[in-house]
Amino acid sequence: MPKAANAALLGAIMPHEANRIKGMQSVLKYATTLAAVGVFVVLLAGFWNMMRGSNPSLSQKLMRWRVGLQFLAIMIAMILVYLLRP
Repeated sequence: MPKAANAALLGAIMPHEANRIKGMQSVLKYATTLAAVGVFVVLLAGFWNMMRGSNPSLSQKLMRWRVGLQFLAIMIAMILVYLLRP
């Protein structure tokens, strides 16, 4: 069934459910963008710390934060892909 027909059918049967799904999708889109920006900021902070040659402990902490944020961004993106599939 085409995506538009599927959405129309869902809206006809349960209009509140269609609105809830649309709201969830836009929240997840913003959350994915926010997580990706967070990864980029932590990556730049780690690069800046490395270029200065200062505290290696801070570099490790920033690397751990970056890995955690990347995991979060990928999980949010995968949930979004799951919800948007036809």
